[in-house]
Amino acid sequence: MERIISVKDVFKIYRIGTQEVRALNGLSLEIKKNEYVALMGPSGSGKSTLMNLIGALDSPSRGEYWLNGKDVSRMKDDDLADVRNKEIGFVFQTFNLLPRYTALENVAMPLIYAGMSRKERTARAEEVLKMVGLGDRMDHKPNELSGGQRQRVAIARALVNNPSIILADEPTGNLDTKTSYEIMALFNDIHQGGNTVILVTHEEDIAQHAHRIVRLRDGVLETDEVNAEPITF
Repeated sequence: MERIISVKDVFKIYRIGTQEVRALNGLSLEIKKNEYVALMGPSGSGKSTLMNLIGALDSPSRGEYWLNGKDVSRMKDDDLADVRNKEIGFVFQTFNLLPRYTALENVAMPLIYAGMSRKERTARAEEVLKMVGLGDRMDHKPNELSGGQRQRVAIARALVNNPSIILADEPTGNLDTKTSYEIMALFNDIHQGGNTVILVTHEEDIAQHAHRIVRLRDGVLETDEVNAEPITF
């Protein structure tokens, strides 16, 4: 299976006054295409910093980050924005939907930056909303949707550009148990459909859906294990 992500001896150092904080401390990690990986670790372990780096939201202080054969660690801001738009679909705990726009308009938004016509944008947004089970909620605004439905809209928006990677940060953090289970079933379908899924979570039961669990501590890899019996649906 081909490698999609390669993080090599990466450091991320923040300076707070005279103090130096090493969020990542020489971390290396490889992820292959169509893997389903959970990133775990306590607060301060470096998992959010690593997620920001993988998502091209930040650059390492030292080391290399390659995504689909491109050296992202050397890119300027405009090129990083291009990588984010084309290669990565983000799903956040807080949904990050625009309140005045319908589900359809929220999902179609990334396609504006891709230069698609309105007709093409609408057709593609409708397609992914149906895929996540919201074919009958396209004209609803976020405040007219349940938490689970909002997260489905956010997942549809993440999928709309056909990204290489779906990067989900605590995607069930604001949801009840039943809805969390439904959302994790949807991530399972997305993975089965051929996407690489990277899940950042501190919840053990959520991580157990992934096929590989990577645990961080103090900015380095603590363990990297195959999940022999991931939760299936």
